[in-house]
Amino acid sequence: MKTWQHWVVRGTALVAGCFGLWLGTTTVASANTINDYIASQNYGTPTITKNIWSGFPKLKYRNNHPEGVVVHETANPNSTIYNEITYMKNNYQNAFVHTFVDASHIINIANTNYLSWGSGPMGNARYVQFEQVEVHSKAAFASELNNAAYYTAYILKQYGLTPKYKSTVLSHHNVSTLLGGTNHTDPDGYWSTNARNYFGTTYTMSDFMTLVNAQYANLGGTTTTTNTDSSSTTTSSSSSSAAVTAPSTSTSHVTAAKKTVSYNHGGNNETATLANNYTNWTVYNHVKGTKGAYKIGWGRLSSDHRGTKVYVDSRGVKRGGWSGTWYRIRFAKNSGYKYWVYSKVLNFPKVTYSDASGSATLKTTTRLPLYNHVLNSTYLSKTTAHTTDFGAGTTVKVNKKGYKATDGSTWYRLTLNGKAYWANENSLNF
Repeated sequence: MKTWQHWVVRGTALVAGCFGLWLGTTTVASANTINDYIASQNYGTPTITKNIWSGFPKLKYRNNHPEGVVVHETANPNSTIYNEITYMKNNYQNAFVHTFVDASHIINIANTNYLSWGSGPMGNARYVQFEQVEVHSKAAFASELNNAAYYTAYILKQYGLTPKYKSTVLSHHNVSTLLGGTNHTDPDGYWSTNARNYFGTTYTMSDFMTLVNAQYANLGGTTTTTNTDSSSTTTSSSSSSAAVTAPSTSTSHVTAAKKTVSYNHGGNNETATLANNYTNWTVYNHVKGTKGAYKIGWGRLSSDHRGTKVYVDSRGVKRGGWSGTWYRIRFAKNSGYKYWVYSKVLNFPKVTYSDASGSATLKTTTRLPLYNHVLNSTYLSKTTAHTTDFGAGTTVKVNKKGYKATDGSTWYRLTLNGKAYWANENSLNF
């Protein structure tokens, strides 16, 4: 739900053209090279995974049913879809949406028959809402847009609605300008940045509507239900009068995603403590399921380690056909013995994130570190620059805030020369 300052509307049209191989028999002529790229990829029908959490409130829409879809993005370049879902469940009193989308997943966590809290009182009372998780490659961005368009069309079809820009399909920015009650402008900035970086073009809601229209005309996806959260219950979000049913002749073209692990290595000797129930998950020499990984077992590490401080230097996030986050730990700062544990084994200092805006000035007279994330958080951090790397009086834009109750520190995410940094409040003048 990022705040940005500028957005551009470009016209595109759904007409007969030269892309008849994309999405069945529908032909799409696009003025946008990203849509052309998506058309050339011959994506299979996306799959929607329902993992409805029972903890969300069940409040009715103003007309007892949704009137359309609102598109968001998370404004967190260092997160994953699973981390975003966990964070939202833990902080739903502040905000929550129905569904999260990335390049490989569409995960519905809140029953769309009830409203969510993501776009102010006017938008909340009217629309199903989903978040795009920020992705970082050309292929991933295109795939995510395709998934987002499919989910938008799916919801419209489910509730007997048709695609109409600024009526049944809106961005968070559209809600801010047309309905009020909120001032966010996502996903404009995220789309603009990735469109420019990976395709050398722009991308707007008008371009997105071309994808939505094509998906709506060819809707035939499959929906799978999982129940990976012990506190969740799985329920159908379809209405009896307008439920989406795939034709009997259609089949799913989704193939199993390749199992991969994405690693990032912290550089600041961050720490966590072992949970009281840490023995519920065993300890490995590497991420469970990867080549050469084997169980070590807590019994071989002797003593009771409940509450023990450990040093964390690496993080591995499973993607594709599996999931889960793993960390590499040491029991002493300079120990050569390292172990991999599942994320639930560890307790990190809690960071509470919120939107922020405005400008600040770097303190450049002292060499203070700038990080790629909040120091000593679940993401792990590296020092990526120092305040003295920049000239005196350097002004930065602030777009996110993080507060750590354990030490009372406040952190800000800032942008400078097109790059994002996290800085402790003591590194900035407001």
